[in-house]
Amino acid sequence: MAIRLFLIAILTMFPLMSKGDIVICSWNIQNLGWNNNKRFDKVAHVANYCDFLAIQELMNETALERLEQKVEATSGEAWSSMASHALGRSTYREHYAFLWRDSAVEYDSGAVVFIDHRDAFAREPYSAQFRSRRTGQAFAAATVHITYGSSIGDRLPEIEALADYWQWLEEVYPGTPRLLLGDFNLRPQHAGWAPLRELGAIPAITEGATTLGLTDDHYANLYDNIWKISGTLNVSERGIVLFPELFGIGHEWARDVVSDHAPVFITLGSATLETNPSHGHTPHPAGAMSACIDLNTASRESLADLPHVGPARADAIVELRPWEVLEDLSRISGLNHSRLKEIQGSGQLCD
Repeated sequence: MAIRLFLIAILTMFPLMSKGDIVICSWNIQNLGWNNNKRFDKVAHVANYCDFLAIQELMNETALERLEQKVEATSGEAWSSMASHALGRSTYREHYAFLWRDSAVEYDSGAVVFIDHRDAFAREPYSAQFRSRRTGQAFAAATVHITYGSSIGDRLPEIEALADYWQWLEEVYPGTPRLLLGDFNLRPQHAGWAPLRELGAIPAITEGATTLGLTDDHYANLYDNIWKISGTLNVSERGIVLFPELFGIGHEWARDVVSDHAPVFITLGSATLETNPSHGHTPHPAGAMSACIDLNTASRESLADLPHVGPARADAIVELRPWEVLEDLSRISGLNHSRLKEIQGSGQLCD
């Protein structure tokens, strides 16, 4: 089914969702729990679009308790949550968490932090088995925040280790559909995903972007995702909740008080994520939002929009693919070091 990307306008307090099944989300809520003026009311409003939410970058469990209380006040319903212990190799440590609507989801069993004997992960993944109260469907949810590092090369060892982790999940939750939710700091088209793809895992989100650019309406990278096995769950919709548009706020303010990542979601069965039709909102067509430009996959038209490129150089970029690093574009006449620096500084390219 085609991906649906939702540009959500200002809406009423309560989202409209079918009661047939559930909405599953994943969100890196930037440094949730630090003394950073986080608007918990805004975070709770977004969380209330979900029946189940995997959270990355939880800095302390007190913040999770506060968010749970706020989303209960927002929704008028009971919610539950659980969190891992603090994870990390240095003084910087994060928790993972799951937050869910009690009327829709229940915890089943098996909450565990991965025992990483190879020490592949800076923050070991966290997982548990849950069940939809509406249909009885069980699912295993695992969440991870891949280290960002100083380059893509720093991220690839953890990405490759996810293949072993995926197989471990199958052993821990036998016969249960698996979902791997998180901030992977790598676009789903990257070759580094090959080991996981060979095991049958596929990304739910393949278009658009989830990280907030510094300029309004610009989203830079598709880093957040939900990986699953095709056909094991009845996924009816999938997309990205672009919360700055939801609240009508600029990206600078959104990054400061909510997060620098937008949540991703899938819906199961007859569930749907909708806005209030009284506001006249129409879902935004797939691919129409501002996303980063990949030198190896972008269209000629997108490449031509880069500084100093234009149609002729866009043709050359396509013809000379693949590209390893931006500096290699200096092979194209007219793209000197100074101009490549301007292209990089535009913020339009994927990492």
